[in-house]
Amino acid sequence: MATIVAITSCPTGIAHTFMAAEGVQRGAESLGHSVKVETQGSVGSQNTLSEADIAAADVVVIAADTKVDLSRFVGKRVYETSTKAAIHDGAAVVRAALEQAKVYGVTTTASGASLVDQVASAKAARAAGVTGPYKHLMTGVSYMLPFVVAGGLLIALAFALGGIYVYEEANRGTLGWALFQIGAPSAFALMVPILAGFIAFSIADRPGLAPGMIGGMLASSTGSGFIGGIIAGFIAGYFTLWLNRTLKLPPTLAGLKPVLILPLISASVVGLLMVYVIGQPVAGALAALTAWLQGMQQSSALVLGLILGAMMAFDMGGPVNKAAYAFATGLLASQVTAPMAAVMAAGMTPPLGLALAALLFKDRFSAEEREAGKAAAVLGISFITEGAIPFAAKDPFRVIPSIMVGSAVAGALSMVFGATLAVPHGGIFVLPIPNAVGNLGMYLVAILVGTLVTAGMLYVLKRPISTGTTEQQSATAVAGGTAD
Repeated sequence: MATIVAITSCPTGIAHTFMAAEGVQRGAESLGHSVKVETQGSVGSQNTLSEADIAAADVVVIAADTKVDLSRFVGKRVYETSTKAAIHDGAAVVRAALEQAKVYGVTTTASGASLVDQVASAKAARAAGVTGPYKHLMTGVSYMLPFVVAGGLLIALAFALGGIYVYEEANRGTLGWALFQIGAPSAFALMVPILAGFIAFSIADRPGLAPGMIGGMLASSTGSGFIGGIIAGFIAGYFTLWLNRTLKLPPTLAGLKPVLILPLISASVVGLLMVYVIGQPVAGALAALTAWLQGMQQSSALVLGLILGAMMAFDMGGPVNKAAYAFATGLLASQVTAPMAAVMAAGMTPPLGLALAALLFKDRFSAEEREAGKAAAVLGISFITEGAIPFAAKDPFRVIPSIMVGSAVAGALSMVFGATLAVPHGGIFVLPIPNAVGNLGMYLVAILVGTLVTAGMLYVLKRPISTGTTEQQSATAVAGGTAD
């Protein structure tokens, strides 16, 4: 029996983090191994691994879609994979970890040269489906989200207290004016620097943080916004990583490298590129995108809503879903809020539609699925699309098309109705907040229609389950294989 410790983490720190933890836990226990899983979610680390836990472990499993600090595991065998792999087959992840994990940290060759055992780890991560650029981007998004949420809610409250012109000088000193100053010039102003800084941090660790955040500030000041911030983050990260590997210094100066030399050179290079090369062209592109989104006609709004909606349902919290989500979240900094509304409506629809179908069409769902439908309803109203995963895993060829159609309809209707959303998360719990949602009545209609379409599609595509034998139920459940 092996002793395993694990860490799970996803960009939003909500559903995938804990579903992956459950997958690793069950997988290890099914194979007869002991395991302790630390979750690094939106509320911080829970079930934190102690030094004794790490020391006693035979292998460390990292199931994460964001950067996880591995400094605690120097000298331990570490295996990195994605949350998706842990959710779909925790036992397979544990077996792979025991067979393929590599010792992490600094080792010494016979000649005395220091080598970091990261190449093998990177190859294993890619083989397990963890792509570098996506993971770096999602790390930046995960750190940016709290600023977006806090800033958006504060701006909404400011408008509720002081009206839409609360920011004007005539209202200086009022509570509404103060809340707006906290939300817009402060919290929202930090969005792009945080995004860029933690993209760079994910790539180059701490030496990349300063040049990344400086590049992000310059992206804001040059008007290139979140697109410029993403570019600045990647440039800062990869340039700092390259510089760290190639710049050789005598031992007497080695201590200055991470705190002075790398940040100084990298920040200078990234800053000059943002000011003279990247900033203005990207600002023009962002301005054109913003103008198109703000002035789009119903036909183009319909198409964008359909695309964003289908993306949100396709992999239920995976890379495609997060790409649509990151696009909409980034636009909030440019005061473009309609795509965010479409994305949240489309993300709520899959679990809500499945919960409704399991309630209305009991003959098409097993007893276990009908019970899971109750949890899916709660997850759906909370904008946690992952509530649809258990259903999709059992019957992907019927469930995934059904939820994609329903989400596409919800997203399209939200865009056509002109609904807007000033905050990037929260589900129905942010809807009552004044000015958080524009055109609330029709927005609710979009979510309701998407839910009904999803349930209707499931009624048409799913076949009734025979109650005669459990073997028939099992055959139906297994027919589709895995979700993706």
